[in-house]
Amino acid sequence: MKGAIPPRKTPAGPKRARPRDLVSKLKLVVSDFHLGTGRWHDDGLLNVLEDFHRDGRFEEFLAHYTAGPYEDAEVELIFNGDMLNLIQVDYRGHFPTILTEAISVEKLSKVIEGHPRFFDCLQRFLSEKTHTMTFVVGNHDQEMLWPAARQLFEEAVGSVVNWKSFHYFVDGIHIEHGHQYEAVNRVDPVRPFLTEGLAEPILNLPWGTLFTAQYIVRLKLHRPYVDKVRPFRMVISWMLLHDTGIVLQYLFRLIAYFVVTRFGRSRYRHSSLKTTFRMLLEASVFPDLSDAARRILRTPEVHTVIFGHTHIDKFQQFGQHKRYLNTGTWIDMVSLDLESYGRRTQLTYVRVDYDDDGQALPQLRHWIGAQPIDEDAFGD
Repeated sequence: MKGAIPPRKTPAGPKRARPRDLVSKLKLVVSDFHLGTGRWHDDGLLNVLEDFHRDGRFEEFLAHYTAGPYEDAEVELIFNGDMLNLIQVDYRGHFPTILTEAISVEKLSKVIEGHPRFFDCLQRFLSEKTHTMTFVVGNHDQEMLWPAARQLFEEAVGSVVNWKSFHYFVDGIHIEHGHQYEAVNRVDPVRPFLTEGLAEPILNLPWGTLFTAQYIVRLKLHRPYVDKVRPFRMVISWMLLHDTGIVLQYLFRLIAYFVVTRFGRSRYRHSSLKTTFRMLLEASVFPDLSDAARRILRTPEVHTVIFGHTHIDKFQQFGQHKRYLNTGTWIDMVSLDLESYGRRTQLTYVRVDYDDDGQALPQLRHWIGAQPIDEDAFGD
């Protein structure tokens, strides 16, 4: 009709995403779960040394990536260090630092018994021929260097595991836990075991592992939060103001422990005085692996570096085609660093998709999953 106002055109708006096509290949990278012996002791008391309370969420995570568009996919699950918190697992009531293969196997068996749901879901996941697992050793599970420990783990998950003692390179991606770039936690790659003058081999532990087993564990029994706050120096500052008695007690013990273990005579200490001073310098710095990632990315065939260890998830771009991703952790953390301030329980991981040309496309993701109406305050 003449003079009528023409109908308004509705903006098209963004196009709806098409249903995801079937996925043929996928990698999932997680780290720093710190599995201990379970939430409860045999006597019914709470285990304050247990850090991992997300067995159910992890089961849900694996179930998601084995169904729907991923049902027939080749899925590789990559544990990038510190999946097991063997440092803080006792051996018959003690926390030894002289670790033989038999001792480590007995400690690992306690972790497996303490997390039946976790290992059951791994067994179901690996029962599919298209599913595989790679295990990169970290500083908290250095005991997985023992052949017998690896065999027991494989029996628990019902499958052969691709074991990597220090790093894993695949499809242009360098995957490594990250502790090798700290003097305090670095494991000697040439001599991971000590044998000279010993009845049987023992693990060649870095000072950081000895410190955790002999000092941090004792402090954690009194103050369970102490290793869940970063950076550590700010924990000490807070405790000096609000928990003065315990911090002074353990501060004097710390000084005495450092002097004795670093300058005293010990048949098991093989690091130099130079390493000792590097430890002192690093002790006051919040762990940051960005420089290490940058150095690795100078290698032409590497386009992505994936670390763990810091417990803080991170994405950092270096140029157009180079990136550093940190998988963070699935345990509760409190950061006092301004860049990541606050309480964090982010179930972060790296998902590696592949384009039509077979190019790996890593992404830092946050697992949300189904949200229950309520849940146990300690986790699921």
